[in-house]
Amino acid sequence: MEQPQIDQSKPSIARVYDYLLGGKDNYAADREIGDFFIRDLPGSVDIAYANRNCLVRAIGEIARAGIKQFIDIGSGLPTADNVHQVAQRHLTDPHVVYADNDPIVLAHGRALLETDEYTTVLHADLRDSEQIRHHTEVERLIDFDQPVAVIFSAILHHLNNDEKPDQIVRYWADQIPSGSMLYISHFRSGFNEETRVAEQKLQASFGRGRWRSDEEILSLFGGLEILEPGLVPCPLWRPEPTAEGISRIGGDHHDLSVWEQLISAALARKP
Repeated sequence: MEQPQIDQSKPSIARVYDYLLGGKDNYAADREIGDFFIRDLPGSVDIAYANRNCLVRAIGEIARAGIKQFIDIGSGLPTADNVHQVAQRHLTDPHVVYADNDPIVLAHGRALLETDEYTTVLHADLRDSEQIRHHTEVERLIDFDQPVAVIFSAILHHLNNDEKPDQIVRYWADQIPSGSMLYISHFRSGFNEETRVAEQKLQASFGRGRWRSDEEILSLFGGLEILEPGLVPCPLWRPEPTAEGISRIGGDHHDLSVWEQLISAALARKP
């Protein structure tokens, strides 16, 4: 398997996330963008942590529902509590496929390939669904006659409308059988200055990045059955009980920081 070249001079979405989450797999170009969010938009790093924590809870819910196969599209760099690690807490030998177009993700994935025959990483672009679906590793690990969980964690907002994110989701919804699940987390427009500045920075840095309204995010799910509590800011999506035994489910959006309100998630089931 040929190793794609890593261009350290150009920022990478996966590596910027890595930097914001405290990782070390990033370069100066990535840190420059990350530092903008840390310095000029104080509190915005809450988005990255709220998203990651929500993903961990979602994978746990999916695994407890008995789904043993996962395709994480636009997975980003490995951090603590990756999909396969969370799934392994609940399941014996879950099958997990990660797909990302950043070559550094593949480089890290090779370590996984050496230690876990049921986890693999593909160098692939989420816009090329056919390439992912028919990759030999997907064919090896995923049985599309059995329920599959497809994960789009904080990735579809990096597609502009003309790249048709709704069609990408629909493709995968068509591929998976009844009883499968599909998870999306997505930048949620607050129609405020924070949204405008953050969106402008992403567009300037990557030529992409699109905050969407709740209605636009919900429309990505097509005809899938959205499970409780629906589309809500990530911290309000099936949160763990606090030390006092109180859950934030049903809490008011005003209990969250402005940044925590700008990333939402929902989990859907295919009837």
